[in-house]
Amino acid sequence: MLKLFGRLARDRGVTGTRASGPGSAGSTGRATAILIALRIGYAYNWFDIGPGLLSLGAEFRVGSASWGLLVAAFLVGAGLMQVPAGLLARRSGARTVSLWGVGLLAVGGLASAVAPSFAVLLATRIVAGVGAGLFFSPAIGLVASLYPEGRRGLPVGTFSSAYSAGAGLGVLGSSLLIPLIGWRGSMAVGGLGLGLLVLLALVLIPVTAGAAPVPSPPSPGRWPRALTSRAAWTVGLAFIGMEGAAFATGQFIVPFGETVRGWSIALAGVVGMMFIVPSLFGGPVGGPVAERNRHHRTQFVVVTLVGAGVLTLLPFLGVAATILVGVVFSFSYGFVYAVMYVLPHYWTDIPPEEVPLAIGLFNSVQLAGGAAVAFLFGWIVSMSSYAVAWEVLAATVGLTLVALVALPRTPEARPAVAAADARR
Repeated sequence: MLKLFGRLARDRGVTGTRASGPGSAGSTGRATAILIALRIGYAYNWFDIGPGLLSLGAEFRVGSASWGLLVAAFLVGAGLMQVPAGLLARRSGARTVSLWGVGLLAVGGLASAVAPSFAVLLATRIVAGVGAGLFFSPAIGLVASLYPEGRRGLPVGTFSSAYSAGAGLGVLGSSLLIPLIGWRGSMAVGGLGLGLLVLLALVLIPVTAGAAPVPSPPSPGRWPRALTSRAAWTVGLAFIGMEGAAFATGQFIVPFGETVRGWSIALAGVVGMMFIVPSLFGGPVGGPVAERNRHHRTQFVVVTLVGAGVLTLLPFLGVAATILVGVVFSFSYGFVYAVMYVLPHYWTDIPPEEVPLAIGLFNSVQLAGGAAVAFLFGWIVSMSSYAVAWEVLAATVGLTLVALVALPRTPEARPAVAAADARR
């Protein structure tokens, strides 16, 4: 991976590290590789709690409605910090904010492993979510800043899809660890592993990478232009359903398999992994497609509806067909989100240094809405059944997608990008 991104940087120029000479390509390759590794460890700590829901539910004597609240708590923390993370990155630099954030996520993971009560566990998951929120949008901006215009699709798409590798590892790994060391031990593994990656990142990511950019002249008024961007708000609202579906599916598929299908926790973990990992392929496809073809609304609608459609089949399928549904849904998720994270770099209504803020804004909207969707899923399970919950989940994906009617047409590449990259 380091060689791949180092070659890309050498061939096209290094834009984000202010490095020059023989070490430039290597610095960019190392920075990209460790950011992808952090993304994997970050995602692991999102999803390592799902396979433990039955165990912690028994320990704390709480049911599926409380599980939905626990799942939502993390998303609330993550959603609250998306916009502040973008604002902080403008002042302190993407490297500083993203590493502080992922360090806090590691601490939250470890604290969750020793929570003495369900109320404390809720609080520690909010803390972990806050750390996740501080990491993500600055890290996306950091990866993109390392590469020039037209060559960001592959690294940004790969970074995006690395989430799926980590999430899949979190579902499967914790499913295998819980029978051996319990849900607490499993969560401790996630927090410790991420902490070690943070220490490596402090060494391997150059301190000049992701430095706070030279700001554009301030726009009239007090608010950054990213916060009033119609495109950013539209993307946020349109994918509340997709965000909620991805998170609810990843967290609840293991207890669903155990309690409804009668699968072992290991088999349920394997099935759950297939609802996440295939988006590894969706991201590297979606990123380049987004750069080569500007019909982004069409890409969003077609791929998202395919993902929602297959979710409606879940109540009626066996193991093999459920895995196939997971592959299709996961690929669609990876594709859509890679397009989403490339798109703000083409919005001419916001300055380049506010791109992380725009990403943070639509992530915040998606996570806040996704938290409500995840809680709703758990509540429906407790009041009715998983079968009804899956159908409502799929319908929600399509319902929120209607907001895309307000998405502006993607403009041509901003003419000032090359000059802005050259200044950094």
